[in-house]
Amino acid sequence: MKHDPLTVFTTWKSPLGNMILAATPRGLSGVWFDGQRHGPDTSAWQCDAAHPVLLQAIEQLGAYFAGRRTAFDLPLDLQGGTPFQQQVWQALLGIAPGATTSYGSLSAAIGKPAAVRALGAAVGRNPVSIVVPCHRVLGADGSLTGYAGGLERKTALLSLEGAAPR
Repeated sequence: MKHDPLTVFTTWKSPLGNMILAATPRGLSGVWFDGQRHGPDTSAWQCDAAHPVLLQAIEQLGAYFAGRRTAFDLPLDLQGGTPFQQQVWQALLGIAPGATTSYGSLSAAIGKPAAVRALGAAVGRNPVSIVVPCHRVLGADGSLTGYAGGLERKTALLSLEGAAPR
């Protein structure tokens, strides 16, 4: 995944574990749980705990975990992915809080019903966890399936939103 050379980051302790948040001049570009699959290499980034987008993201994530917010209003920079990944990540933004969908339904919704596996890979590489709600995508039978941050976190996020996985 490409990243803007002007990427800055900070860390934040969420109720589900430590997180890394990143931003570029265009907006929030990353929200990852420590140690999750496909996490970033922050070695070339500057730490900037006072960056306005990162502060806004921490405030909104805190309100989300406290049950005071169900959606996010943050500038996003999703340009770190391929055009197909960006299309999938945009589609994820259309899944309402408390709702879920399947990988098959999502691939059909973007007009690529045969691309379920590719769509699943793109969902798994979503760089902006929680804000771009990849946790709302379930298996065809409604069961929990992969989540780069771990299935226990996916379960917790869905429970927080009132969406009961099987």
